[in-house]
Amino acid sequence: MSASGLPAVILVGGEGTRLRPLTARTPKPMLPLVDRPLLAYTFEHLARHGVDRAVLSCGYLPTQIEAHFGERHGRLALSYRVEPTPLGTGGGIRFGAEGISSTFVALNGDVLHGADLGAMLAFHRERGAAGTILLAPVDDPSRYGLVRCAEDGRVRAFVEKPRAEEIDTNLINAGLYVLEPKVLELVEPGGPVSIERDVFPRLVEAGSLYGFRLDGYWRDIGTPESYLEAHRDALERNFASELGDSLGSDYTLIAADARVAEGARLVPPVYVGAGALIEAGARVGSLAVIGAGARIGAAAEIDSAVVAAGARVGARTKVVGSIVGEQAEVGAGCQIRGLSVVGPGATVGERNMLDHGIRIAAGETISSDALTFS
Repeated sequence: MSASGLPAVILVGGEGTRLRPLTARTPKPMLPLVDRPLLAYTFEHLARHGVDRAVLSCGYLPTQIEAHFGERHGRLALSYRVEPTPLGTGGGIRFGAEGISSTFVALNGDVLHGADLGAMLAFHRERGAAGTILLAPVDDPSRYGLVRCAEDGRVRAFVEKPRAEEIDTNLINAGLYVLEPKVLELVEPGGPVSIERDVFPRLVEAGSLYGFRLDGYWRDIGTPESYLEAHRDALERNFASELGDSLGSDYTLIAADARVAEGARLVPPVYVGAGALIEAGARVGSLAVIGAGARIGAAAEIDSAVVAAGARVGARTKVVGSIVGEQAEVGAGCQIRGLSVVGPGATVGERNMLDHGIRIAAGETISSDALTFS
């Protein structure tokens, strides 16, 4: 069954505080994932499953989203509503769904997944559900709230931050819902409302909330670690995307106008964006993303890392398992490792060592020889 004609409400109001400094100037759904906004992958997925229109319920830095995407992304028509104050997940869905009178899908704009929306919609309708939650299995459910379901999928209970002895399922809320318009009547207008804490328990009491298990890819992008892992997933084609299709059988994508000097080495999976420059002797990859217009200096090494658009990495600098933000500059002879983050527009002088998840604020300047770890 197709999800054709199913409208979508996408929540893009959060500030992404756990991803700072990357979100200091950019809303989380607009963070680049292999040189394309994260939201573009969400739009692709919705359109692939027949969704033809989406309303974005916006909050933090909303103008960037509309300015980039406009009224359409491929086959998907887009419209925008800016929350006057933060409304929470339930309030944001009600706000975005104003005027929708049929079954619709609501989802967080910062989650990647491979859900079969057509199958989920069929499940929802077969059970006469008021709401259906996408459920994702995870290796460590203690970090999340568990969703306990009966054999037919009816949700029985939610368990927040379960103790070891309470873990009897590995299914968690994956942040995507199929909802009937009547659910919105349970959301008090005007103030912040959590659909998970304020609305879903009432549907459980009524026996009208179901869970649909996801048998496929899912990732919540909420930390620098998960953001970096999402890049790896995209490069390894762990989820379907136009970007993955472009990588080809050698898992390598080099923009036509990118320049890779003789003697530089690219190790797949690897991506080099438009106008980027890789100087002689540099080693890029595996699992490396070099954003549009970025420059990698001579004999530098980029491994399991992201160097975002317009950034500069100096000669002999090593960036391993870390992120260099847009328009940032890292001087020669540095080591950036251990899930460190150089914020957008920051400057790190020569011969600095960043390790143990250190984060350099957006626009900050670190002088040469200032930081080291023993």
